Amino acid sequence: MGVIQNILKGIGGNRKEFKQKFKAAQEEDRINNMVEDRKKSANQRELERYIKEKHEEKIKVELNKIHHQRNKENWKSKNMILKQDYSLLKNDRPILKEKNIFLDHKSTNVITGKRLYFK
Repeated sequence: MGVIQNILKGIGGNRKEFKQKFKAAQEEDRINNMVEDRKKSANQRELERYIKEKHEEKIKVELNKIHHQRNKENWKSKNMILKQDYSLLKNDRPILKEKNIFLDHKSTNVITGKRLYFK
């Protein structure tokens, strides 16, 4: 029992030490960035911000292209759903061949005797 407790304490201790070191490194990095920003002029900071925004927009456009391409490939593939041999757009599902009981010509309201329509 003591061996297991020592192992568990060792695992937890390593995590705590890692988290503390990580937080310290983040704090140090944040302070360094603040010092560097203070050394720059306001115009230089603004220019860097615009360059960063343009870079982010380019990344976003590229990601949208990739997502659109993947989506297009998925819709064209025959095995989109659970690797089966039919596409979503085919009309071969048994549920689609059944008669619609809600729009059947014989379905009427018992009280009024009129046809039932569900919209």
